[in-house]
Amino acid sequence: MKTRILAGLALVPLLLLVALGGLPLYIGEFVIVAIAIHEFYKAFETKKINPIFTLGYVFALFLLIKNYFSLDMNYTYIFMFILFICSIIPMLQCKKNIMDIIVTFFGIFYVEILIDFIVLTMDNFQDGNKLVWLVFIISFMTDTFAYFSGYLFGKHKLIPNVSPKKTIEGSIGGILGSTICCLIFGYIFKLDMALMIVMGIIGSIIAQIGDLFASSIKRYVGIKDYGNLIPGHGGVLDRFDSVILVAPFVYSAVIFFMK
Repeated sequence: MKTRILAGLALVPLLLLVALGGLPLYIGEFVIVAIAIHEFYKAFETKKINPIFTLGYVFALFLLIKNYFSLDMNYTYIFMFILFICSIIPMLQCKKNIMDIIVTFFGIFYVEILIDFIVLTMDNFQDGNKLVWLVFIISFMTDTFAYFSGYLFGKHKLIPNVSPKKTIEGSIGGILGSTICCLIFGYIFKLDMALMIVMGIIGSIIAQIGDLFASSIKRYVGIKDYGNLIPGHGGVLDRFDSVILVAPFVYSAVIFFMK
């Protein structure tokens, strides 16, 4: 319990950066995704897979530049192509193999591009500075309510082969907690309450899928946590496993139903 409280306090600087927005947020995102991509790549070394760390770091820097100068998405496609060409060279030199390249670019997509939807939500919508909080409300409230619901009522395992401690009761509690908090948020900011219910439910399910997906990767590579930076929650990637999928979900929901 104490470690979870400490982990929650460790996220205060992140939430402050989101509140500030602009350059502080862009720099904060750069630091977070650089650490997260390092943790992701490092995890695969246990399987004798050696991603190209440099490309991951370079893409993190690109995100900082893209966001600061509000570059069009076309620049991202072009830059990804350049990085891909760069990855082919060590492969042709027999210094890297196809699995190294696959994990390199999957990491860029899964860790960096998806986390960047937090900034995209902030910057691309008129009320983005409000709507972005749905990402964290859904993710963190799902995690918090699922933990306490599972602790108090958990009896039936959810997917024991992937995450032995997670229960069906905890999952339901996470969905209810996310939905209730989204409703409170919607009431405060006068948003469509029916949409808040839908986002709370679907967003919570997506958050839990993100958590389970991250757990399945850790089980595959044979590690408990991606790192030990945050007490009780491992590394940055351990704390962002649900945020990674919820951020693009919230962005998509805003695009289709709220813009």
